[in-house]
Amino acid sequence: MRIGILQCGSTAADLRSTFGDYPRMFQRLLSRASPDLEFQSYELTAGCFPDSLAECDGWLFTGSKWSVYDDTRWIGRANALAARLHAAGRPTIGICFGHQLIAGALGGRVEKAPQGWGVGVHTIRIRTHPNWMKPALDRLSLLVSHQDQVIMPPPGAQWLAGSAFCRYAMLQVADHMLTLQGHPEFSKDYARTLMNRRRAAIGPQAHEAGLASLALDVDDAIAAQWIIGFLQGV
Repeated sequence: MRIGILQCGSTAADLRSTFGDYPRMFQRLLSRASPDLEFQSYELTAGCFPDSLAECDGWLFTGSKWSVYDDTRWIGRANALAARLHAAGRPTIGICFGHQLIAGALGGRVEKAPQGWGVGVHTIRIRTHPNWMKPALDRLSLLVSHQDQVIMPPPGAQWLAGSAFCRYAMLQVADHMLTLQGHPEFSKDYARTLMNRRRAAIGPQAHEAGLASLALDVDDAIAAQWIIGFLQGV
C-alpha cells in the first residue's frame, strides 16, 4: 500500500533534526504497524498537490499551525482536494487539522473552542466499534495540541468517539474517510517541547495540566493499527 502524506504544516526548523518533520513522524508511526508500506509526501503549503488521486492507494492530511478557516490559497485548494477524495471514494485519513479540514470541506463547521487549548494526553470514549477497529477499545488516549474543534460534523458522518472537552474527536465519513483530532504521530518529548514553547498562548493552568498528563499512557500503536485496518478495509 502506498500512502500519500498531504503535508499541511511543518515542525519548526530547529526541531527537525531531533523530531523529524510531519511526514517522517507518520512514516515511523505507520511503518511500525505495517512495515511494507510505501510513502509519498506532498507539501500542500508549498503548492505541491497530487496530479491524480490514483497516485497513491490511501491519503492522509496532517496537522498544521493554520486554522482551516484561514484565508490562504493552499487551504482553499486543500478543501477542494478533500472534496474530490470524498467524491471519488478514495481511502483518506485526517489528523488534527486534517480532521477539521475534511469536516469543513464536506459541510461541517469548525471553530475556535471556547474552552481553550487542548494539550497533553486526552482520553476519548469510543461510542461504536466498526469492524476495522481491532483491537476494540472503549477508550483511546492520545496526545493532542489544538485550539480549534469540529463543532458540527458534516452531513451523514458517523460520530465514533469524543470527550467532554472535545465532543467530535473521531469521525467516519461513508466507508472511506476516517478523521481523528488527536496526534498518534507525536512523541511525548515533542509534545512537551511544543507546550513549553506555547506556554504563554496556552495559559499556565492548561500548560501545567498538559505537562502532568504526560505521565499517562498513550494508545498511539493502537491508533496506527486502526488507521491501517481502515485503509486496508477500504
